[in-house]
Amino acid sequence: MAAAVACILRGGLPPRAAWLPTLQPVRHGSKAVTRHRRVMHFQRQKLMAITEYIPPRPAVSPRCLPPPPKPPKEESGLIRLLRRDIAAVFRDNRMIAVCQNVALSAEDKLLLRHQLRKHNIFIKVFPSQVLKPFLEDSKYQNLLPLFVGHNLLLVSEEPKVKEMVRILKSIPFLPLLGGCIDDTILSRQGFVEYAKLPSLDRLQGELVGGLTHLTAQTCYLLQHQPVQLTSLLDQYVRQQHEGDCATSTEGKPHPPDPAPDS
Repeated sequence: MAAAVACILRGGLPPRAAWLPTLQPVRHGSKAVTRHRRVMHFQRQKLMAITEYIPPRPAVSPRCLPPPPKPPKEESGLIRLLRRDIAAVFRDNRMIAVCQNVALSAEDKLLLRHQLRKHNIFIKVFPSQVLKPFLEDSKYQNLLPLFVGHNLLLVSEEPKVKEMVRILKSIPFLPLLGGCIDDTILSRQGFVEYAKLPSLDRLQGELVGGLTHLTAQTCYLLQHQPVQLTSLLDQYVRQQHEGDCATSTEGKPHPPDPAPDS
């Protein structure tokens, strides 16, 4: 009892009956390092330095070598679809004109589409990052210098150049850069000169007339010499016949004159 009172006076609590302090063992993961690496002998250090392998220097510095090729990226479904559409446009249309894609208002663009659609001319717009790789691997690679910035294509199954040039003249801020007709590359001036050509029916008529005239002239030249020879032979035979008649007339005796009447 006296011990409990003394403990309370010291500021503590009386000990419990049969109470023992809790023991918590603590383990340390690292141990004290008792061994150190032995220093290599000086002679061995020199031997190791002499016999150390030194790789040969490359003939070309790695900094001068081209970077390794990057693995090709997988094309998305949209890129494949655009490539297919571009190939179909260049395969199915005889006239392909390249224009600079300027900032047209929605009303002007709709009016332009309507005017061109009357003559079966359609506007096609493709991104340059898809169109240029297609042109590089095709026979239309000479068209690449025309595709600078944003461009649009005017395509038609038949070469409606006259109608297209007439419509583009009414829109001066939509410049025509060039294009191709029947796989023939033309500049802007080439399209203008092509538009001045007469229609196909007229050219065909002129061609048929020229061929007919040449055929008739050839036939005349082939028949002229035989006809002239025949006429000369007829004249010769006629002259010979007249000469024979005159000779036979001169050889015969003249009949006696009739006696005068008494």
